[in-house]
Parts: sequence; structure tokens; C-alpha cells
Amino acid sequence: MLRLFYTLTAIAAIAGSGFAAETVYNFTPAAIDGKPAPLAAWKGKVMLLVNVASKCGYTPQYKGLEAVYEEYKDRGLVIVGFPANNFGGQEPGTNEEIQTFCSRTYSVTFPMMSKISVKGDDQAPLYHFLTGGAANAALAGDIKWNFTKFLVDRDGKVVARFEPAVTPDSADVKSAIEKALK
Repeated sequence: MLRLFYTLTAIAAIAGSGFAAETVYNFTPAAIDGKPAPLAAWKGKVMLLVNVASKCGYTPQYKGLEAVYEEYKDRGLVIVGFPANNFGGQEPGTNEEIQTFCSRTYSVTFPMMSKISVKGDDQAPLYHFLTGGAANAALAGDIKWNFTKFLVDRDGKVVARFEPAVTPDSADVKSAIEKALK
């Protein structure tokens, strides 16, 4: 219910005020515990935003995400997971079940948000921003599957997008992270 309140509040604020987000810092999703988690709290950090799922062929990427987080967090990287059940019902659990799965199975320590929708009529405002072209027109387009990754620079601007098959510990992703951390 709290998540619904924050989603409706964000939609109403955006629709009613002529609001146009300029960076990811304009969004406050709910953390996996339901509390507000403003992305502005990570202002000045590099972020990797990832839509995740627990029952997907790409789910083992949690291991790579955690490894990359451990490798770069002291230099200013934050990985933020957004569980979503948009593809084949591959994230059917509650927030509590998702959190338990992530910590027990993959020892995830990076921030996890409450389950959202990343496409369709109920798409979360953040993902509308990421995919609709407002964040970076060159990176626009619907989310095709779980584990799509958006790299955000220290100024809150989206600078890269990696499709699900590109693993978080790949040379391409790590190179982009290194560049953004400079």
C-alpha cells in the first residue's frame, strides 16, 4: 500500500506540475522494506540500475553484480536492484521473499528496491524516464527482459545501457564503470 501511495504521488506530481525529470535524482522509489529511498541519496556516486528477477536464466548475474559492487563500491559505485515480474512471471515473490532469496543465495549486499513494473501501463516512473528517451535518447527503448542495466554517472545522467546478455562483470560493463568513476 505504501508503494502504491508513493507511485501515485510521483505520478500526480509529474502530471500536475509540468515536472520533467532531468536526472535519476528526481526519483524516490521504495526500498525493499517499503521505506522511501531517494536516488538523490547517492548523488555524486556512479549507479548501475538493474531490473532483476529470481527465477530467470540470467538470475546467476546476481553473483557478478555483487562481485562488481564489492570491487568498486569504495570508489563510489552503487548497484541498485529493481525486482520486476514483467517477463514470464519470473519474480513472483513478495519483497520479503526476494530479499531472503538474494541474501541467502547470492549474498547480495547492494541496495534492493521494492518490486516494480519496468514496462507496460503500470510502468514505474523511473523506468518510464529511463526507457522513454528523457534520460538519454540514444539509450531509449522498452526493457526486453530481466537484467537490463543502466549506468548513471556522478551527475545523475544515464551514460550507458547494457542488455541482459551482457554480464555485469564483462569487460564492456567494467570499462564503462571505470570511465564513469574517473
